[in-house]
Amino acid sequence: MKQALLGLLLAATLPVHAAALPQFKAFIAGTKTLAADFTQTVSGKQRQETAHGTMQIQRPGKLRWTYAQPFEQLIVGDGKTLWLYDKELAQVTRRDQAGALGNSPAALLAGSNAIERDYQLREVGKTGKVEWLAASPKKADNTFESIKMGFTANQLVEMELADSFGNITRIQFKNLQRNAKINPAQFRFTPPAGVDVVGE
Repeated sequence: MKQALLGLLLAATLPVHAAALPQFKAFIAGTKTLAADFTQTVSGKQRQETAHGTMQIQRPGKLRWTYAQPFEQLIVGDGKTLWLYDKELAQVTRRDQAGALGNSPAALLAGSNAIERDYQLREVGKTGKVEWLAASPKKADNTFESIKMGFTANQLVEMELADSFGNITRIQFKNLQRNAKINPAQFRFTPPAGVDVVGE
């Protein structure tokens, strides 16, 4: 299953050259909904895969990621259940959302405002115009070894995720929209007729 990890925009009342941590705190405090286009690249020891799609988040707890290329996949979280629909396989996977997301970036970005209760945040420097912030879950997490978020001009423009399998996932965001109205139906999912439903 592709790493479907989520991401987005920043509330921009800070100076353009503010460090990543205050920018991130402003984003968490001032953002209720997010929408963006994304490009996701997963690099491993012997492979590289690139996918494109769109994402929507309504905080706290609701999310929708749509992969359009190279394969059609849909991930919907309604706050209780996380649904993964793989169109090519004609299969839906259903899981408890809290357990499925754990301390993932999706949980970090779509969750409540209690970020510093669950994550250790630290500045990790600047690359070009991008200020980087690292978020480490305080509870043990066997999936991600590191999560970094890159900010520029008061926008979260990129995420970099290192997993326990040696893969690096980079997600770049474009056309970000903050606090736009999102149809509640986007965060509901009904399995299409004729598909296999597996999971909890």
